[in-house]
Amino acid sequence: MAFVTLAVLTWAFAVGGVAWKNGRNHRGHRFIPGPRGLPIFGSLLTLSRGLAHRTLASMAWSRDSTQLMALSLGSTPVVVASDPHTAREILTSIHFADRPIKQSAKSLMFSRAIGFAPNGTYWRLLRRIASGHLKHLQFASLNNIMGSVFGKRYSMEHDSQDLEELRGIVREGFELLGAFNWCDYLPWLNYFYDPLRINERCLKLVPRVRKLVKGIIEEHRNSESGKGGDSCDFVDVLLSLEGQEKLEDDDMVAVLWEMIFRGTDTTALLTEWVMAEVVLHPEVQEKLHSELDMAAKDGSLADADVAKLPYLQAVVKETLRVHPPGPLLSWARLSTSDVQLSNGMVIPANTTAMVNMWAITHDPHVWEDPLEFKPERFIEADVDVRGNDLRLAPFGAGRRVCPGKNLGLVTVTLWVAKLVHSFKWKQDVDHPVDLGEVLKLSCEMKYPLCAVAMQRK
Repeated sequence: MAFVTLAVLTWAFAVGGVAWKNGRNHRGHRFIPGPRGLPIFGSLLTLSRGLAHRTLASMAWSRDSTQLMALSLGSTPVVVASDPHTAREILTSIHFADRPIKQSAKSLMFSRAIGFAPNGTYWRLLRRIASGHLKHLQFASLNNIMGSVFGKRYSMEHDSQDLEELRGIVREGFELLGAFNWCDYLPWLNYFYDPLRINERCLKLVPRVRKLVKGIIEEHRNSESGKGGDSCDFVDVLLSLEGQEKLEDDDMVAVLWEMIFRGTDTTALLTEWVMAEVVLHPEVQEKLHSELDMAAKDGSLADADVAKLPYLQAVVKETLRVHPPGPLLSWARLSTSDVQLSNGMVIPANTTAMVNMWAITHDPHVWEDPLEFKPERFIEADVDVRGNDLRLAPFGAGRRVCPGKNLGLVTVTLWVAKLVHSFKWKQDVDHPVDLGEVLKLSCEMKYPLCAVAMQRK
């Protein structure tokens, strides 16, 4: 009874939730608004239902707290920025260079990979390796990632078993990392509540990942084909590192596993979203046909042609605005010390900080007619989506910006160019395009795109 009374009293006096009871009102600093939530759970129940990015956006807009909103997710204090100026301060500050580690991410070895490794010497080494040698990655589909990262390609006829194993591993990883895990916010639940069997599934998946990736590493060690020249792939690059840059096998497994994982996620999903909008907007498709016909006079398109396709680039950017693959920028940041923002608010140390990119890209104060699909807005104004303009930063910004952003953009643009140049696309009468969303690790189409392709002359 005493515990219940204490929980209710704490909830009653802690706007923003119980996780904020000891660090929300810094004397002399601006108050951070936010929902009270429930005792013990905070706002967990609210966010566990529906689409978190849309729910958080509605909460921020209704409270006039787009600059910063405080809430509790169980025992975790959280702030959410839905404003480009506050987002820039969070994403570019050295005090937010760390990430909170989800239980599944730690179990699946991502704590040793670029995305989740804590800020420090090891993370800077991984970042330097990725930035310096990313040219070895040429394409971003599952098969092309396997070819460019591992020098290995699969044949549907001869390698169906290996390909299915790879697809199964990647899909299970997506499910585990994207699952809403109550234990991330209420650690005491670990002892008796795991309805999705996340711990059990992670323990089963890791040996499969190690076997797959270590097997390919050993193939490269025993082969002379990757010792240099144009055939050198990313595994060869990692194996050739010496001195302080040399990685242990487990670190290589983590880095390469992340390369497969991320390389088969965002690019494929973004391509599907772009094509869905192209199918829904015949006038956009006609403009693309005209531009592509001019650029591909000999009938072919290459990477170098992407720079000469401004309208196609605008279509991709507009899709990123309307359907950001990581609406909450996928992985949050963690404050390593108390941080005072330029607006006078103070974010305490060990606070999880999220940027709601979906809220920013759908805010009428930031974008005119945000609910309309209008690629022309990016013809009239040049917006850099690679982290320099926080009105649209789908790949993040600052130290943790996605190192493969340029590769991903070129890959998606080239894929769409080839699909639209070769075919005219229409809706399938029996399966009309539905732009409903489902939020997992990334924001996916709830119902996979089904369209009719007619070859163009």
